[in-house]
Parts: sequence; C-alpha cells; structure tokens
Amino acid sequence: MGNKYGYNGAGGGHGGGFGGNNMQSLMKQAQQMQQKLQEAQQELEDLQVVGAASGGMVEVVCNGKKTVLSVKVQPQACDPDDVEMLEDLILAAINDAYAKAQAEEDRIMAPFGAMKGLM
Repeated sequence: MGNKYGYNGAGGGHGGGFGGNNMQSLMKQAQQMQQKLQEAQQELEDLQVVGAASGGMVEVVCNGKKTVLSVKVQPQACDPDDVEMLEDLILAAINDAYAKAQAEEDRIMAPFGAMKGLM
C-alpha cells in the first residue's frame, strides 16, 4: 500500500523512485550523452591548429588532443651559430599550438563540463 507520501519502500508507486519509464528515459539520455561525447572526442582528434613563432618562421601543427603532427622551419630561421634560438622558436610554436588546441578543447567539451573529471 505505501505510507502517507505514496512511498511503498520498493522504489515504485506513484511519483516515487526510478520506475520503468524514468529508468528507460535516463538510460536513453545517458546513451545520447555518450554518443555526443564520442563525437566531440573525434572532433578533437580531427581538429588541426597551427602554432607559430617569429612571424611564421617556425610552425607547428597539432590536433585537438595536443599531438604534434608536423613541424615546419623556414631556412632563414636556421642560423648555425645560434641553434639555441631555433630551439626556442620551436618550443614557442609548440606552446602556441597547445594553447590554441586547449582553447578548442575547452569550447568543444564545454557541454560536458561536469563529466570532464571522469574522462
């Protein structure tokens, strides 16, 4: 029968617990969210951003998952007497690409903010 609030202790009854309809709805929503999350992850994988240093003398391409895909160095950036400068330019270009990738990841993953710690 249940108590005066309509709760019968079994999770069913009127307006109480997770009845069949509510559970199916929650499962469907969870599946839709999982599908959207997978699509967002794929979008990050396919995304390409270009980081540059010294006016484009060094360019680094990475994806939204921050995997470096390519590095391009213009010949005029290669001073054999100043290898340290070239190393700094490459590092700056990588950091620029990573910052852009992070901004895109934040934008793409914004709808999943509460889930971010679970990934």
